[in-house]
Amino acid sequence: MKTDETWTTTSDVAVGENSSLTSEQYRKKMQRRKEVQEVRMKNASNEKGLIIVNTGNGKGKTTAALGMVLRALGHGYKVAIIQFIKGAWEPAEKRVFSIWQDDLLEFHAMGEGFTWETQDRDRDIEKAVAAWQKALEYIRNPDFKLVLLDEINIALKLNYLQIEEVLAGLAQKSPENHVILTGRGAPTALIERADLVTEMTLVKHPFRDQGIKAQPGIEY
Repeated sequence: MKTDETWTTTSDVAVGENSSLTSEQYRKKMQRRKEVQEVRMKNASNEKGLIIVNTGNGKGKTTAALGMVLRALGHGYKVAIIQFIKGAWEPAEKRVFSIWQDDLLEFHAMGEGFTWETQDRDRDIEKAVAAWQKALEYIRNPDFKLVLLDEINIALKLNYLQIEEVLAGLAQKSPENHVILTGRGAPTALIERADLVTEMTLVKHPFRDQGIKAQPGIEY
C-alpha cells in the first residue's frame, strides 16, 4: 500500500509520529493532507464501471462483495448474484436477500458444493459452464448495475472455465456497470484486467488453528 500523502488518511499515520507534534504542527499537517485529498477528488471526476476482484487465502472475499451488493441495493440499483460453488445447500445470504428478489435482485446458487464433496469433475464443469452462461445474461444486460460472480475464481483455478472466455465476457458489460469476481487463486490475467483487486491474507483461522468447526452466521 502506498504511504505518501496522496494516499494516506489520518488513520494511516503512526501514533508515534503524531504524538511528537505540537497542536499547531498537527493542524498544519492535516491541512496539507486535506489539500492533497481535495486535489485528488477534483481530478478523479471520471466514472466507469469497474471489474473488481476479491481473492487471497483469507476469509471475507464473499462477505466484502455482499457488502457492495447491499450498498447497490440501497441506491435502488438492480443486482444479480451467481454463486459458482454454493448451491447444494441453501445459503443464509440468499434467505436474507429474498426481500429484494423479484424486484431489484436476481440470485442464482448454481453449484453443488465443494469439489471434494461432489467428486465428479465432469458434472462440476457442466455446472460451472451453466453458471457462466447465466452470468453472461446479466453482464450483457445494462439494466443490472452490479453483477457478483461468487467463487468464479475457483472455477477458473480448476480449469472448469477458461480465462480467455471469461475476459471476453467481461468485455461485453455496459461501460457504467460493475462486476465482482470472488474466490482464491484469481488468475494473473484477471488481476491485470481488473480495476480494483483486494487480496485477503490469512493470519489465523479457527478451523485450521484451533479445530473449531464452521458456524452459522460466520461461515454460512
